[in-house]
Amino acid sequence: MTTRNLDAVFRPERVALIGASTRKGSVGSVLAANLLGGGFSGAVDFVNPAHRRLRGQKVHARIADLPAAPDLAVIATPPEAVPDIVAELAERGTRAAIVITAGFGELGTEASEQLQQGMLAAARPSMMRIVGPNCLGVLATANGLNASFAHLQPASGRLAFVAQSGAVISAVLDWAAPRGLGFSHLVSLGDMADVDFGDMLDYLAADGATGAILLYMESLTAPRKFMSAARAASRQKPVIVVKAGRFADSARAAATHVGALAGTDAVYDAALRRAGIVRVQDIEGLFDAAALLAERPMPHREQLTILTNGGGLGVLATDALLGQGGALAVLPEAVRARLDAVLPANWSGANPIDILGDADAERYQRAIDILLSEPETTTLLVLNSPTGVADSIASAKGVSETVAAHPRSTVLASWVGAHTAAHARRWLATHGLPSYSGPAQAATAYMHLVHYREVQDELLQTPPSMPESFVPDVAAARAAVAEAIADGCEWLSEAQCAQVLRAYAIPLVAGRMALDPEGAAAIASEIGRPVAVKLVSPQVKHKSAAGGVLLNLDGAEAVRAATAALRDRMAVEHPELDVQGFLVQPMIPGQYGLELIVGIGDDPLFGPLLLFGHGGTAVRLLADTALALPPLNMQLAYGLIDRTRVARLLTAHSGRGALDREALALILVKLSQLAVDVPQIRELDINPLLLTADGAMGLDARCRVRATDRADRLCIRPYPRELEEEVQLDDGRRLMLRPIRPEDEVMLRAGFDQLTPEEIHLRFHHFLRQLPHRYAARLSQIDYDREMALVLSELGEPGEAPLHGVVRLIAEPDNERAEFAIILSRDMRGKGIGRRMMRRILDYARSRGIREVVGDVLEYNGAMLGLCRELGFRVWRAPEERGVMRASMVLDEESSA
Repeated sequence: MTTRNLDAVFRPERVALIGASTRKGSVGSVLAANLLGGGFSGAVDFVNPAHRRLRGQKVHARIADLPAAPDLAVIATPPEAVPDIVAELAERGTRAAIVITAGFGELGTEASEQLQQGMLAAARPSMMRIVGPNCLGVLATANGLNASFAHLQPASGRLAFVAQSGAVISAVLDWAAPRGLGFSHLVSLGDMADVDFGDMLDYLAADGATGAILLYMESLTAPRKFMSAARAASRQKPVIVVKAGRFADSARAAATHVGALAGTDAVYDAALRRAGIVRVQDIEGLFDAAALLAERPMPHREQLTILTNGGGLGVLATDALLGQGGALAVLPEAVRARLDAVLPANWSGANPIDILGDADAERYQRAIDILLSEPETTTLLVLNSPTGVADSIASAKGVSETVAAHPRSTVLASWVGAHTAAHARRWLATHGLPSYSGPAQAATAYMHLVHYREVQDELLQTPPSMPESFVPDVAAARAAVAEAIADGCEWLSEAQCAQVLRAYAIPLVAGRMALDPEGAAAIASEIGRPVAVKLVSPQVKHKSAAGGVLLNLDGAEAVRAATAALRDRMAVEHPELDVQGFLVQPMIPGQYGLELIVGIGDDPLFGPLLLFGHGGTAVRLLADTALALPPLNMQLAYGLIDRTRVARLLTAHSGRGALDREALALILVKLSQLAVDVPQIRELDINPLLLTADGAMGLDARCRVRATDRADRLCIRPYPRELEEEVQLDDGRRLMLRPIRPEDEVMLRAGFDQLTPEEIHLRFHHFLRQLPHRYAARLSQIDYDREMALVLSELGEPGEAPLHGVVRLIAEPDNERAEFAIILSRDMRGKGIGRRMMRRILDYARSRGIREVVGDVLEYNGAMLGLCRELGFRVWRAPEERGVMRASMVLDEESSA
């Protein structure tokens, strides 16, 4: 449902408080006071049969007695009454309610769950939105709405803060007031029976009064909706989150290394990073980051320049910076020479720039002006320690004045101390300069800025084309899994696991089963070189840990003797084991390789995930792994690899050449596709995966399955291969009509370069000289759950096959309405291709339940207007824009084209 009717929550014209009270200190009394005292210009009505007047206003006995239907109702009554109240409000036309009352789903009882479901059922027919229950309420400063029982009225500002916890909202209000922080919205979501984080991200992303979105998150509902909303919002403005409960035990019973290493908090980390969100550890970090991200430009480079009047402060800041992976900028000689001219002879001469304890405002100003005039030092941290020979408040004023003359620079400040420095910090904060209580805190805030740019860059990186054509044998993989499930097996056999990996061209060392030591010896003779022998038993999942792996056995007799000893030892130590045989594999020389782990896990909330890290027998001890959500492309796979320490060992070092990083990334992409295609896979790991300079080879693998056919288990909708269609032109030429892929950015920009200025204006409604990377990446890296772009391309790999046209559909978050656009190359016009592409995108819109498709067409684009009319669009002149015609089609009134 997302943003539908949320305008009634944040921009109502009439509000009714159900449960208003005259009892001092009660929730109903505080709510009444806040609604009247927050500056709200609309009408406020009170309902309570026990009172006649409240704060000089009439109190109505019943909802039916209200003079008009409220846009928003605030409900603070006993929980048993809420479902009937919601039903009555909905019948009167109320579009939203904030349910302050507790006693619903959070209790976990059957009766409380029934109350919650009754409330939602009453709201559903009229699409009435519910915030809560069990919440503090909502504050929106733009129109003075304070529909909460908060103890303070917030200042107006550009930060939106959304939390599940009402206590956290209250604490943040108290914390922000003396710091002068203002808000556009404060929203307590409570139990999120209806309105959740995804809804709020969609709403606030489009809100012009909000510069940054801050979230305090304890749990999450509707992960796919959240991921779509978060990815869309973070492309428009900073989204920063504190995720509480980082060390909660996972509810997953994991039997593979992948399952054991994929902790709940690590999965949240992966999801938030994929969405382009900056994660911080506490509330102070949330606002420290927001002070920079909401107002400041991103740093030009990831090196920081530090200016200080005390060497010790500079060292502390440097330690904090380097400890978090940051870097100091190197002062260019030209900058050093200019600083020599204005600073005392004994200044530090390097970064950190110590301008000495007697530095006054003028010395700060001269140094800052020089530094901010240089592109290498446009990201600056200014430190000050109070001294008896310089006025630190005057220095703060001088610094803020100089910084204001360099609006494209990013500057942080830290005036250290409690008494003298407090006034200076207030001055800096009120004059637009982010100010922190200590150098370490300032360095941490700067690193939030760096991390924000990193996750934003990841959102817009263009992946390389696949290094090889990859068409998996999905049917073979599904058949192996189905066979195991039909036999009642939770674990695939060695042969079934090999069949699954072989279907996705994932290399696994060949092995043959022997029933006894003599059979193992015979197989070893045929192999003719050293072998490994592994115990096969359905009860043994970690063969090495159980002592069931024998390595480097050379010769038939050695194999027979070692296998017999293994069998006898297992019979004594583990008589309960069902030993089914022994897997014999040729030894793979590993002296020039690296043992890694790759695999698929399953999270109860986010669904399938990919894991990569340092493998081998010490995999759990090392715990050097990283997670990512499927689907992956090559660029995302490289990013997953680089988030581990073991990634540094892949490069050439100590006389050893570089390992085959491309082969490793390709295996991760293939595993990602396997996770998408075969939902029955619960856990799979390949450990070790031996990576060498010449490729990769899995040495052992196991796979756990379960019966399921959930199609929505992926929290990011994968590439919809089912929409691919081969198109044959009248001249026999064959093309492909398919969904756009991120790899297509290269060809998208190449196609743009072939357009004439008039063609560009027809499509984009303004003139562009070129298609910038950020814009092209946004057009090619789409969320298939919210928009669709079908490209007409040559046959071949995305990123290499030229494009001849694109038809695009972008849905609003509530999926009710979508906007279309189309562009074709000159050589494709007049062939009926545009009509075919439009029909395909309209059929797709119908399949997604979109009710109306609209598009704006320039009035002189006769060909497009003619096509719209031919397809059944209603066309009229757009009243708000000169020279533009609007085309609209209500799909539920149309038959499929």
